[in-house]
Amino acid sequence: MNLTEHFTLEELTATSHRQFDNTPNDAEMANLVLLAEFLEQVKAALDGKPVMINSAFRSKQVNDSVGSKDTSQHRTGCAADFKVPGMTPDAVVRAIIAAGLAYDQIIREFDAWTHISISDKPRRQALIIDRQGTRPFA
Repeated sequence: MNLTEHFTLEELTATSHRQFDNTPNDAEMANLVLLAEFLEQVKAALDGKPVMINSAFRSKQVNDSVGSKDTSQHRTGCAADFKVPGMTPDAVVRAIIAAGLAYDQIIREFDAWTHISISDKPRRQALIIDRQGTRPFA
């Protein structure tokens, strides 16, 4: 089911932990629509390059199985982890910051993918998470 032109419910709820139900409730579904709309802005800011979703919505069971906290914005359908073919995560973060998008958090994670989240009060917090810990993106 398409949520927007380029993003589907299936890709925003896909999980390798298929033994767990990963079906969003109504509130989570509404957030996923907002997330998909925001990801369209991300795609536009990246000159239309593919935004390949690794992980977005996570039910409690899925979230627990990947070792994430209950406070993760993935739990509410407000976050996505993604890669962009032909771009490093560092370049993705820089392009999104330069575009002035109203993200809540953008995180270069382990220099392998980009995490982005949305909120009704976006903090525009840019971070790096890797083996050295968590620190501001610079």
